[in-house]
Amino acid sequence: MSNAASSNDTTLILGATGKTGRRVAARLRLRGTPVRAASRSSPTRFDWSAPDGWDAALRGITAAYVVPPPVPGPVHEFVARAEAAGVRRLVLLSGRGADTWGDSTFGLDMRSAEDAVRGSALEWTVLRASNFNQNFDEDLFHAPLVAGGLALPAGAVPEPFIDIDDVADAAAAVLAEPGRHAGRIYELTGPRALTFAEAVELISRASGLPITYKQVSPAEYTAALVEEGWGEDDAHHVAEMFVLMERGVIAETTDGVATVLGRAPRTFEDYVVRAAAAGAWRP
Repeated sequence: MSNAASSNDTTLILGATGKTGRRVAARLRLRGTPVRAASRSSPTRFDWSAPDGWDAALRGITAAYVVPPPVPGPVHEFVARAEAAGVRRLVLLSGRGADTWGDSTFGLDMRSAEDAVRGSALEWTVLRASNFNQNFDEDLFHAPLVAGGLALPAGAVPEPFIDIDDVADAAAAVLAEPGRHAGRIYELTGPRALTFAEAVELISRASGLPITYKQVSPAEYTAALVEEGWGEDDAHHVAEMFVLMERGVIAETTDGVATVLGRAPRTFEDYVVRAAAAGAWRP
C-alpha cells in the first residue's frame, strides 16, 4: 500500500483564510486531497475562543493543519478532541528554534501548542518557520514600507527570512505523506540570512521607491504600535520577538526545506521581484 494520503481522507485546515492556511488548502486541493477549510469566516466555522464548535469541524477528519491561537492553552483541549474524533495526524505551524527561546516571554502560545501536539498519541509533525518574506507585503511591515520607511528594533543580527510559499509547500507535502514525517520537527528558513536593513534596501531597489530603514529601541517600537491602536500586551509581545532575534539564537539557516521538499528554498530576491512586479509597495 502506498504511504500517500488516500483521496478519501479529509484534511482540516485551521486558519484557512490566513497567510499559510489558504495556501496549504489550495495545494492540497490540487493534489486531489479533500479539504475542510475552517476559520471564523469560513463555511466551517472555527474559533479558538468557542470550543463548542470544534467537534463539528473535526468530524470525519483524518489529518489537521494547526495554526495555534495567540494565547497559550487551547491547543491542549483541541488535541484531546481530535483524538476523540478519530483524527490520526496533526501538522503544527510553530516558530523557528522554539526550544531555544529560553526565558523569553515571546512565543508562549507556540510553545504551549508544541507541548500539546508532541505530547499527544497522534502522529505529529512540527514545522518551525522563520519570519515570512510576506510579512513585508501582507502583514505588519507593509504599511510602513508603503509610507516610505520601516522602523524596527532590529540591528546587525540577520534573520533567515523564509518564503511563505515554501512553508505551504512543506505543509502540503507533510500532510500528503502520512508516516514519512511522523515525530519530526523541521526548522524552515530561507537560503541566507539578511538584516532588516538589507531586506528593505532590496525592496527599495526592486520597487524603484525611496524606502528607508531605521533601528529603534524595543520601547520605542512598543510605543509606536500602541499609538497605532495596538493593545499594550500585543505590542509588547511583538517587540519581544525582536529582543529574542537580537540574541542571535535563531539567525542561522537550516536545511529543513531541502529535507522536506528535495530542493533549495526560494531566495528573498525572488520574493522581492515577484512582489514588486505585482505592485506590492506602490503608494
